[in-house]
Amino acid sequence: MIGFGIKDVVDILLIAVLLYYIYRMMKSSGTLSLFYGVLVFFALWVLASEVFDMRLTGTVLDKFMSIGLIILVILFQDQIKRFLIDLGSQRRLHYLRRWFRHDKTKDADHSRVMAVVYACMSMSKSKTGALIVFQRKMPLTDYEKTGDIIDANINVRLIENIFFKNSPLHDGAMIIANNRIVSVGCILPVSHDMSIPKNLGLRHRAALGMSQETDAVCVIVSEETGNISVAKEGEISVKVRALELERLLSDMLVD
Repeated sequence: MIGFGIKDVVDILLIAVLLYYIYRMMKSSGTLSLFYGVLVFFALWVLASEVFDMRLTGTVLDKFMSIGLIILVILFQDQIKRFLIDLGSQRRLHYLRRWFRHDKTKDADHSRVMAVVYACMSMSKSKTGALIVFQRKMPLTDYEKTGDIIDANINVRLIENIFFKNSPLHDGAMIIANNRIVSVGCILPVSHDMSIPKNLGLRHRAALGMSQETDAVCVIVSEETGNISVAKEGEISVKVRALELERLLSDMLVD
């Protein structure tokens, strides 16, 4: 009888955690069907090589496996980069850091969050379209360069003026990083996910695409309805209320 010990349990758990992270990465990037395809191919490879000892089939599949891994790395280099950054970000220490952080710093961070919330509420009432991107762990330097660098303090009036309908920068996205408005009029990757409701426009697709490519949090104000939406981790929440927006941004951005 083959022994089954603690080492085997740990081995299975490690593979399960790895598959879970890959599943999350594929789901957020809209390539979940590819994930299932890779699993099926891997299962066939194991059955042919290890279970049934089919030498010829196993050898052919071995060659495909070695080439396929290289192809997957090339195709999903952005998602792999995001996965590694997320893995090494030590986000689990986020809540511990809050206990030891100075209250004044917390208050300053929260006041910046509230400035964005108030601006979004005002733009929602006037049906002024807006797209605001908050950098988290992953740098957004490449996206910042597509717009105009301003490096300004976060305040309500500035945000409203930038997204005013007659402003030359109102069509692009605003990127906020390190508690500063870094760049405006930025171009974001557009999501081609077919499951997005048709009533959501280009701003929502750009926000969702950004949340699929990076770990950023994107806030959208609809120009047609005035509704506020939030895109994060490859998912979008619509009709977000002010208190919910404040809580979400505070939890995710105030370290």
